[in-house]
Amino acid sequence: MQTKAVVINQYGGKDQLEEATVTLPELGGKQVLVSVDATSINPIDWKLREGYLAQMFPWDFPIILGWDVAGTIEEVGHDVTEWKVGDRIFARPDTTRFGTYAEHTIVDEHLLAPLPKGVSANEAAAVPLAGLTAYQALFDHGHVTEGQKVLIHAGAGGVGTYAIQLAKAKGAYVYTTASEKNHELLKSLGADEVIDYRSTDFRDVAKEVDMVLDTMGGDVQKNSMDILKEGGYLISILSIEDEDKAKEKGIHAKAVWLDTNGKQLKELGDLMEEGKLKSVVGETFPLTRQGIYDAHALSETHHAVGKIVIEKA
Repeated sequence: MQTKAVVINQYGGKDQLEEATVTLPELGGKQVLVSVDATSINPIDWKLREGYLAQMFPWDFPIILGWDVAGTIEEVGHDVTEWKVGDRIFARPDTTRFGTYAEHTIVDEHLLAPLPKGVSANEAAAVPLAGLTAYQALFDHGHVTEGQKVLIHAGAGGVGTYAIQLAKAKGAYVYTTASEKNHELLKSLGADEVIDYRSTDFRDVAKEVDMVLDTMGGDVQKNSMDILKEGGYLISILSIEDEDKAKEKGIHAKAVWLDTNGKQLKELGDLMEEGKLKSVVGETFPLTRQGIYDAHALSETHHAVGKIVIEKA
């Protein structure tokens, strides 16, 4: 099966992005072929494009980036039992060199979730990678429960906007950091206190916190240890830079990497149907070479609000 895609043929800057026709692998017995309606941008996309993850993913070129998808099943493998042609789905596929910046992509059956009712493909495509990261950081690793206090850094980002809503839906008290222009948005998502990181030290506001979700690293991460309760959790999507300080303060500090999980994604979809979770789509670009180029440029600023979505051109 051949598909049109935006690919890279070598590592480097945004100018390495180009349109191409790519031959996809043969469909496995427990896989489906998805016609892509929308995908979204995550920092892993351009970090991989730059070559920062080349040792982790030693792939041949061409590489199709992108690991979020919403679309329609066009073909099913001979062992697929739960899904059929025409089903509307969203997914975080396995991380392979055949990603989702394409008209078609292949997804393992167990990673699929039904497109939530009343939710557009663009809104659904924004969820998988960022939403699952937030979910797993909060609950699988941070063990957040009702009544606890949580600090979510960079609340206006992709992971942050989902994390605020998920923590609130669990019954936690939510602090978050953001520039002043995003305060109203984050309060509308459920944040109890929004801290302007430009004018206020978050340590002066948040005290005796049970869990911190770190997306920043550096001094932000180190200073976060000062406000955690003994036995609290510092969960980072980067790396833990001062493990000695964490041990000294009796903090569980852990760097996490997303696990693909279709069941958890269905839980997120159910929350969307119930009106307890929504996607904040800050910008939308077409699935073209220029569209991806512009989307990467925006993501690289680290100041995009919510998610950047790519829709079928």
